[in-house]
This record gives sequence, C-alpha cells and structure tokens, in this order.
Amino acid sequence: MILSDRDIKRKIASGDIVITSPDNDHMPNVGASSMDLRLGKFFKVYDHTKYAVLDPMKPETFKDVAKLIEIDDQKSPFVVQPGEFVLGVTLEKIKIADDIVARVEGRSSLGRLGIIIHSTAGFVDAGFEGTITLEITNINRMPVALYPGMRVCQLAFEEMTSVADVPYQMKKSSKYQGQLYPEESRIANDPEFLLLAKKLSSRI
Repeated sequence: MILSDRDIKRKIASGDIVITSPDNDHMPNVGASSMDLRLGKFFKVYDHTKYAVLDPMKPETFKDVAKLIEIDDQKSPFVVQPGEFVLGVTLEKIKIADDIVARVEGRSSLGRLGIIIHSTAGFVDAGFEGTITLEITNINRMPVALYPGMRVCQLAFEEMTSVADVPYQMKKSSKYQGQLYPEESRIANDPEFLLLAKKLSSRI
C-alpha cells in the first residue's frame, strides 16, 4: 500500500525513511502520496567514440566510457539534446528500512517537455541507501535545459508484508549500495555474467 504524506512524515520521524540533502530543505517536497527529489549537480555522458558496443561479457568496454560532468552554478543548466541519453543523480540521499520499497516516477511537468527520468530502473529495494541514479532521455525534438536543484522526480513509498530476509545491503550481488554519483551500469558483475566469463576463460 502506498504511503500517504502523513505516513511518509511518520516514517521519516521514526527513521524508517531517512532523507538527507546539503541544504536540509527537503521536507516541503513531501506531497499527498509521494516525495519530490531534486536534481543533483553531477552528470555522466557516454562517449560513443570509445567503443563500438557496450558488452556485458567484456567489462573493459564499460571502463571510462562515461565522462563525469559537474555543474557548479545552479543558474547554469545542463542541456539535454534531442535523443540524448545521460545519467543524472538526485541531490537527496535516501535510506529505507528493510520492510519499505520505493518507486521512482518522473514529474508530469518534465514529461510534457519530453524528458524521461528513468528508462526502466524505477524500483528501489528494501534496505537501499544512497542517491538515485537517473536515466535521463530527451525524446523531444528540441533541447531541454535542466537545472541542479530543480525538482526532477518523485518517490512513492510502499510497505512490504514483512521485513525482507535479505535486504539490499545484505545481498551479495548488490552493486549500487552507498552510491553518491551517477553510476553507470555494473551489469558485468551480475552472477550469471561472472559465471559465464569464468566458463569461457576455462576453455581457453
């Protein structure tokens, strides 16, 4: 069941949901059934000239393929070009209890500009701690300016039926716990790819 504003505030007060931000000014962003998060100042842009393909079986194709960009001035925008895909990050860092999950949703006002905030990774596991990496795409035919500090997405929280036996921070294959910057894919570290890579290397 999705938490209401009353329950979100209650969970924050109890420490089951922890939201931190540099200016500590995030509580006004609690809405009726979600909480808005703001855009951070760090972005990662893929350099498509570096490799021909991003191959989960070849971790080296992921190395240094994305360039980190920092926007220091809140008055200076990060311009997302038509068709461009970039990684952003939330200004706020979150921590959720072992019996709470969250869903990342875009804001309709940005959607009407053609900005998609997450391609597919809109689910936050119980026990997660860190910033949220945003998979930003501009499907408009016009460039769109995004400003650090602007409200960029919203989190809807849900209570699970019980506490997770293995929350995210205890999962052996968790790859993004404690992240602070926009993090590119670590899919090459998935157990199935590690196992397949081991099998292939043993044949050589």
